[in-house]
Parts: sequence; structure tokens; C-alpha cells
Amino acid sequence: MSYDPQSRRATGQPAGQPTTYSSGPDVQTRMTTPAKTSAAAVFAVVFGLSALLSVLTVVLVPLGLVLSLIGIVLGIVGIRNADRIQVTGRGTAIGGLVLSIIAALLGGAMALGVTYFLNDERALDRVEQQLQDWRDDLPTEVDLPQ
Repeated sequence: MSYDPQSRRATGQPAGQPTTYSSGPDVQTRMTTPAKTSAAAVFAVVFGLSALLSVLTVVLVPLGLVLSLIGIVLGIVGIRNADRIQVTGRGTAIGGLVLSIIAALLGGAMALGVTYFLNDERALDRVEQQLQDWRDDLPTEVDLPQ
């Protein structure tokens, strides 16, 4: 089905097929244009997936948090754009929004966990003791073959 912008109704013809309009004695034929996917929706998915992968690497959590915030904004914009005529991508925008929210929640949880761990004196003492034990277990002399 295609959309008739003059009558603001669906015409019943497949998109891209000529549509005939009658206005008085003249008959006009015009090609209908297919709907376009919202660019904001597509970028929301890209930023959401990038944010999720960044957060899961643990090292790039700050980058993942920034990407997820951008993805959330683009997801909301994509959903609003999908309500316009001749624009699709509502599902794509929702998918990007969900990925971005998951990345933001995981990144926030990891950031809070690291902050809590670094502020706990006993945890740092345990890590320091474990490193010292590993250092003590290293051999003092190593014979290398010539």
C-alpha cells in the first residue's frame, strides 16, 4: 500500500507504482516514493551496539557510557521521527534505545563496582598481599639456554 499525500490516505496500490489522481477533467499520474528509514533510528542501533560492546570490554566503560547516552537520545529522536509521514524505523529506534539503556545500566553498575572496590581499604590490602605472594613465588634465578 502507498500513501496519497493529497488525500492523506492509503491508496491500496503498492509503493513505487504510479498513482492516478483525478482533479476535474484532467487526470494526473505521479510516482509515489517509498518510505525512508529514520537516520536517527539507524544511528541509535549503531551507538547502542557500540556502547554495549564497549561496556562489555570493561576497559572502555567510560566510552560505553558516553555512547549509550548518545544512543538513548538518538533512539528517542528516532521514535519521534517514525511518527512522521513517509518515515519508518520505529522498531529500529526502539531496538537502539533498548541496547543503549542496557549498556548504560551495565556501565553504571561496573563503574559503581570499581568505585566501591577502590574505596575499600581491606580490598586493596588483599590485592596488594596477593601481588606480594605472587612476587615471592617467582624463581630467583632463571637459566636461559644458550
